[in-house]
Amino acid sequence: MNTKMYVGNLPFAAQEQDIRELFSQYGGVTEVFLPMDRESGRPRGFAFVTMDSAEAMNASINAQNGQEFMGRKLAINEARPREE
Repeated sequence: MNTKMYVGNLPFAAQEQDIRELFSQYGGVTEVFLPMDRESGRPRGFAFVTMDSAEAMNASINAQNGQEFMGRKLAINEARPREE
């Protein structure tokens, strides 16, 4: 059961706490991974968010995909496993 989603088109000003608050209204957020650019030290514009259930993940995707967050429209879908 996958409960991890890819959240793209995040504003660079978004912090882990902002993302956690956005998705916690749909269920428990167990992890937020916000990759940082090695050279600039700022967020790369996407995150991986893990919810506590598939239902919470699906509710989050249905409610927030295409919605504006801090001035940008989010692109959210179920995270796919990393390819070899």
